[in-house]
Amino acid sequence: MINGKKLVICLPAYNASKTLEQTFLDIPKDIVDEILLVDDASTDNTVEIANQLGIKHVLRHETNKGYGGNQKTCYAKAISLHADVIILLHPDYQYNPKLIPSIAYLLAHDIYPVVLGSRILGKGALKNGMPFYKYFFNRILTFIQNLLLGQKLSEYHTGYRGYTTKVLQSINYENNSDDFVFDNQVLSQIIYKNFSVGEISCSAKYFPEASSINFKRSVKYGLGVMATSFLYRLNKMRVIKSAMFHE
Repeated sequence: MINGKKLVICLPAYNASKTLEQTFLDIPKDIVDEILLVDDASTDNTVEIANQLGIKHVLRHETNKGYGGNQKTCYAKAISLHADVIILLHPDYQYNPKLIPSIAYLLAHDIYPVVLGSRILGKGALKNGMPFYKYFFNRILTFIQNLLLGQKLSEYHTGYRGYTTKVLQSINYENNSDDFVFDNQVLSQIIYKNFSVGEISCSAKYFPEASSINFKRSVKYGLGVMATSFLYRLNKMRVIKSAMFHE
């Protein structure tokens, strides 16, 4: 625990057999109360490795539900475990598990209710292997989103993020997409509810075993991000009233 708060780490897994052990070993067990892995119908032996590592809570989807669908299961289970602080960590070792204490401290001490691990703070994104087209569109989308959402975040697209349970329970994330745009919808809903968002610098690794979406999926994601951002602005202006922002 940190500051008396129960900390649960969620691992949304899909074919993570080559990197799961390394990710698990670097999780700081001295402060983490529970580790939860949700396997999204992997075709490799991710579940077997998770069990061998002694991960207590391992859930498996019989059919692939998508990245967003995986997170929905993660958060529902974490909340049922009475988590106070929930951190999403990809088990592909793209993000460094050793940053968990920094993220958790900010959440558990009520400094921020949401914390993002930003790959853009600093100058390491391209140096660490982020494809240039992803970096370029990341910056363009973030610029547009900051204008539409009235924020000053360095990026909206990181998969390394922590929430207080109170924040997740205040939004209707179950109605969001099951695809990659889920992350962006969640963040837009949180900002709509006037929760503040903190960021820490997070270097990310890019290598063959690390999960990554291709150019076509990236374009689809970008269009989804734009649609979410304009929907946010229209709701803020009270032009429309959508279920995403009004339960």
